[in-house]
Amino acid sequence: MSAPQTLFEKIWQRHVILEREDGAVLLHVARHLIHDGSAAGFRTLRERGLPLRRPDRTFGTPDHYVPTTTRDMATVTEGGRRDMVAALDKNARDFGFTEFGLNDARQGIIHVIGPEQGITQPGLLMVCGDSHTATHGALGALAFGIGASEVAHVLATQTLWQAKPRSMRVNVTGQLGPGVTAKDVIIAIIAQVSAAGGTGHVIEYAGPVIRALSMEGRLTLCNMSIEAGARAGMVAPDDVTYAYLKGRPYAPTGEAWDEALVFWRSLPSDEGAVFDTDVTVDGSAIAPMLTWGTSPESAGPITGRVPDPAAEADEERRASMQAALDYMGLTAGTRFTDIPVDKVFIGSCTNSRIEDLRAAAAVVKGRKATTWAMVVPGSGLVKAQAEAEGLDRIFLEAGIEWRHAGCSMCVGMNGDLVAAGERCASTSNRNFAGRQGRGARTHLVSPAMAAAAAIAGHFADVREMMGAA
Repeated sequence: MSAPQTLFEKIWQRHVILEREDGAVLLHVARHLIHDGSAAGFRTLRERGLPLRRPDRTFGTPDHYVPTTTRDMATVTEGGRRDMVAALDKNARDFGFTEFGLNDARQGIIHVIGPEQGITQPGLLMVCGDSHTATHGALGALAFGIGASEVAHVLATQTLWQAKPRSMRVNVTGQLGPGVTAKDVIIAIIAQVSAAGGTGHVIEYAGPVIRALSMEGRLTLCNMSIEAGARAGMVAPDDVTYAYLKGRPYAPTGEAWDEALVFWRSLPSDEGAVFDTDVTVDGSAIAPMLTWGTSPESAGPITGRVPDPAAEADEERRASMQAALDYMGLTAGTRFTDIPVDKVFIGSCTNSRIEDLRAAAAVVKGRKATTWAMVVPGSGLVKAQAEAEGLDRIFLEAGIEWRHAGCSMCVGMNGDLVAAGERCASTSNRNFAGRQGRGARTHLVSPAMAAAAAIAGHFADVREMMGAA
């Protein structure tokens, strides 16, 4: 009898081609996702006269550089951005991979449309030249980001050299309270384990709270595994996964579906499987969260206050906290609910799916925003569904901008920026200094919390706004 294996180990082993004496492993790549930042990889192919090894397993979309106010790239004044999008179109024509182009109704953020199209499936090893590729682990795939030279290697060979990570299980116990979402769960996890707590590991999220999450919630959770320092994040496939995938364009059908289900059901970690690290988080104690500093680990419940660096015994940690407060323009002891907000961004590969937009709209409905805010759907299909449900009208009537799909203000490569000194309530994944623009001050929150901030003009406990406190 073989030893019990984790979900990660099962998928890793299926994709091993060979292992060197130094421990480096050559892996077969089942799906390669690309976006409008992948031009360098295709340039390498051209320089070396190489074909794309597996066009049928390569999928791309423009997302980082596309405008969200229009679909017409001719209106973009910055030539570099136009060139990046045009290069992806040309590479799709020349090399024959599937592209969901800017004028395709399915275009969107690559980490939204992969699951949406059924390209992402349990048991696959998936890579992309983007750190938040971990998102796809929500469906029971092993998915992680790779660098530019690795992108070229995968394009040319459909393989990748890697060192095997360690495994970590994060068990979230209890039951979430009203107003608490997957975004709050992952921020709370990072606050507990630290932004380096998952370094060198693949995290498997487990426990009753995780099982109760929708697929959209699981996608949010795995998306921010990188902010915990992890190589990837995963949730074992179950009936939620299968129901989500069934009928999607790239999902198996007929007998192939039945065969896939047999395989997928064999993937969850075996009873008795050993993880290198085990962490337990009390899900019942999690409240709506927000970050206050310049690292995702610098976070607390909305009922809290800005921490005092003077109370920190460690000198290096104390200095880091003070530097963060100085950058963020915050004073120790300030109630989180007393912090004003200048901009609100609802979108990104973390929180731009239909469930996220519904949650934000439920808070906004019948109210007026008191600060500037915009909503950026994760794909054209999410946008169309939201409009069919009337969510766009709810946002527009509240004075909130309704945009086209794209990465937008998460990283600001497309011109959607937060000005220096402005404070943004953002549903994105990173609050690093300058992430949303030079001098921008970013607080990470859930879509419902972002919507509450847009209405109040400051951070607010969404549970009180929705009568759930």
